[in-house]
Amino acid sequence: MQIGALSVSLAPMFVLNETLAADTVELERRPLCLALLMNDSRYPWLILVPRRSGLRELHDLTPTEQSTLMEEISRASRALEKAFAPAKINVAALGNVVEQLHVHVVARFRNDAAWPGPVWGKLPPKPYGAEDMAEISARIKSALNAGSRKK
Repeated sequence: MQIGALSVSLAPMFVLNETLAADTVELERRPLCLALLMNDSRYPWLILVPRRSGLRELHDLTPTEQSTLMEEISRASRALEKAFAPAKINVAALGNVVEQLHVHVVARFRNDAAWPGPVWGKLPPKPYGAEDMAEISARIKSALNAGSRKK
């Protein structure tokens, strides 16, 4: 909206879903996504949330945003591989419980509690202790930053 010489944006502001906010800790802000660490010590688990209001589906993103999201998913996946050497990285965008568009990037191990099934609904989350949360956050941030320097 133009008001005299002042231009005002009426686009709604991004607000993180309450459930995601309660279940995670913010690690960093990327060009598109908020990178969150799921507070479940059973799995190294990142959640990427595009910082755009009203998104529910991947196809709600512009083609440029879709490309950026794929780059950010790849970066998160590489960071988890570097930090934890998992057997597999699971990537999923479900939205059945939390409708706000978000992408799970989960490091999986053959001996984890849900292997080989999905992590959802298998066991209740096991929150990190304060020291463990600080250590895992630092470890993932270091791996994320190492990945950025490669570009």
